[in-house]
Amino acid sequence: MENTNKRNSFGGTLGFVLAAAGSAVGLGNIWRFPYLAAKDGGGLFIFVYLILALTFGFTLLTTEIAIGRKTKQGPLTAYGKIKKGWGFLGPIATIVPFLIMPYYCVIGGWVLKYLVGFVSGGGAAMAGEGYFGAFISGGLMGGIWQPVIFFVIFLLMCAFVVIRGVNKGIESMSKIIMPVLLVLVIGIAIFSLTISHTTTNEAGEQITRTGLQGMAKYLIPDFSTITLKQLFVTVMDAMGQLFYSLSVAMGIMVAYGSYVKDDANLAKSINQIEIFDTVVAFLAGAMIIPAVYAISGPENMNAGPGLMFMTLPQVFMQMGIAGHIIGALFFIMVLFAALTSAISILEAVVASLMDKFGMKRTTAALAETGIALVLGIIVCFGYNLLMFDIKLPNGSEAQILDIMDYVSNQILMPILAIGTCILIGWVAKPKYAIDEVTKNGERFGRKGLYNVMIKFVAPALLFVLFIQALGVNFF
Repeated sequence: MENTNKRNSFGGTLGFVLAAAGSAVGLGNIWRFPYLAAKDGGGLFIFVYLILALTFGFTLLTTEIAIGRKTKQGPLTAYGKIKKGWGFLGPIATIVPFLIMPYYCVIGGWVLKYLVGFVSGGGAAMAGEGYFGAFISGGLMGGIWQPVIFFVIFLLMCAFVVIRGVNKGIESMSKIIMPVLLVLVIGIAIFSLTISHTTTNEAGEQITRTGLQGMAKYLIPDFSTITLKQLFVTVMDAMGQLFYSLSVAMGIMVAYGSYVKDDANLAKSINQIEIFDTVVAFLAGAMIIPAVYAISGPENMNAGPGLMFMTLPQVFMQMGIAGHIIGALFFIMVLFAALTSAISILEAVVASLMDKFGMKRTTAALAETGIALVLGIIVCFGYNLLMFDIKLPNGSEAQILDIMDYVSNQILMPILAIGTCILIGWVAKPKYAIDEVTKNGERFGRKGLYNVMIKFVAPALLFVLFIQALGVNFF
């Protein structure tokens, strides 16, 4: 069915950059980047991440945005427009955000719950041992329906913005939220550097840890302990993080690229998105690592929900009165980050439905919201009524949320990224994307790098990442 809807577009370059950066700055930046930096040697991880962001990440980001603007299509139909016979990448690019949307909104609901708790003065209770587990398993007042209620509220917030459209919804919201988010991240990061905490070790000696010491751990690599295995793990971790950080290989940047006007300077916009995302990712580490190091010690830098919903509330509560304020501001910031990312995930699916089936925006948004509602409730029940344990190929124990995350992030996203590299690098040729980036005579400073990355380096790295996700141990 032909799409009879008039295609929206971003009103200006700023709107596109902030929307794309908002998509990139999500929960992966807030809880995964600091953990990986702490795990992989601080400065070493940051150094490797920066190199990959400027090469590997830049290549995938450029390719997807160029595909979107060139085809003026969402991810479901864009790939088939490039070359006949390659349309099979479209369904993969749509299934990824389709799978991510429900569980991402469930986590967004958890963030909303903690924000409400800190704002209402309940931070001390939330920092209590076992509170988070009781919440997601239905052990608090409201039972199993409390996580569902917060999930539904978060999902409806996303749907409201997407239904309003690209200009009045996504672009307008991004112009307000993203500057506020940046100010909050900078402010909390500066505060983290001022923290000091005195504790007693097992020998009865008093030890004082400071935020500045934590910052040094974050920034200064210890090259004396680096091995080939550690370097390999760091590269794989940094590359995996770039999927989260730049929102690539999930259809989002194709959809957002399709809304960019033809006269926009694409190369400049891509550079700005890279800078914004990298700065926020770095600041997330500067915000979290010094505080956790000073209050709880470096051994408590665990990943995922454990860091966000267990470790950090305990850290906030040990700051005294200031901790209640910082905790509330922190969860406001995290809510903004989660919202901008979830909205972009929803938009990727909505754009696909509109372009493929000619649906009106409201119809497409409500259809996907309804499906995400059902799947999200199942994810919520995965911690109580539908709880079970299975082991993933990478050896980790998994619930429903973990399974959906594993399939989308570690299986389908690398497959899509490899397919995109082959399509643009070898079938359509790099000139396809380069011509789109330079269509108005713009300078493309990393053209030579792009050619090498899209054809050789990126697909090779992606293949190794994919094999590793299947459980293959290289060391």
